[in-house]
Amino acid sequence: MSGDIDTVLLNFSPGSLTLLNAILAIVMFSIALDLRPADFHALLRAPKPLVAGLLSQFVVLPVLTFLFILAVGPRPSIALGLILVAACPGGNISNFITHRAGGNTALSVSMTAVATVAAIVMTPFNIGLWGSLYAPTRKILQETAIDPVTVAVTVFLMLVLPLCLGILLNARKPDIAARIRRPMQMLSMVIFIAFIVIALAANWGFFLAYIGAVAALVIAHNALALGGGFATATLARVSPYDRRAITIETGIQNSGLGLILIFAFFHGLGGMAVVAAFWGIWHAVSGLGLAWLTARTEAAR
Repeated sequence: MSGDIDTVLLNFSPGSLTLLNAILAIVMFSIALDLRPADFHALLRAPKPLVAGLLSQFVVLPVLTFLFILAVGPRPSIALGLILVAACPGGNISNFITHRAGGNTALSVSMTAVATVAAIVMTPFNIGLWGSLYAPTRKILQETAIDPVTVAVTVFLMLVLPLCLGILLNARKPDIAARIRRPMQMLSMVIFIAFIVIALAANWGFFLAYIGAVAALVIAHNALALGGGFATATLARVSPYDRRAITIETGIQNSGLGLILIFAFFHGLGGMAVVAAFWGIWHAVSGLGLAWLTARTEAAR
């Protein structure tokens, strides 16, 4: 049955896509309530950890993903799903997980913010570049005729605009931002998780039928992302405190954005959608497991 994964489309209505867009915008707005312009000024004075993190996110991970695909040769739609997830910026739970791991949370939040802005250019660039270099995925890209400008506009509206509005509110009305920060963050995460569960339930039979074809690949890909982040941070000779943030930020991808792009531009193509959905589940499991292990190791010292 795995041969059909390249042609099957998931059930996902235009209304559901609009709702997912709105939820993701709320999530990004809630993250931005933790940010102030001063956070960016501090990183400009000592930019090495941030630069290392962005290189890990937008250069190292896509390269490792491409080499991984060449090595294992997955189905075309699964391969393009892995490329697309690797092209997305850091995920919205990376900041929480970094905090739990005893890493530099300020760096993690700033990396999420800067990577989100950079994603306007880097996400469509990486999808187009690496997807076109692998013949089976090139065929899908040619058939869908993905427009980089439209992808950039989608990323801007869903991620960058709410991020800027959150930072602006925190700078201009810090009392209001402080009052709504915690409730907004909790509410946005609950709504996001609930929506993913409902979307999965609508396609549960399909998900169960094909999860075996992607589970091992996603787990290996996520391990590669975490390892790539750790190696990049180690080579950059940043502190262990910063290295934890870079490792987790590289291994936690914005799979919500990935799903939006898949349903908006690839019509919910089966292999891509299952990859992004399972990434959204697995990176939380692996990230929390890594945070627990790191915190326990630190406590034992």
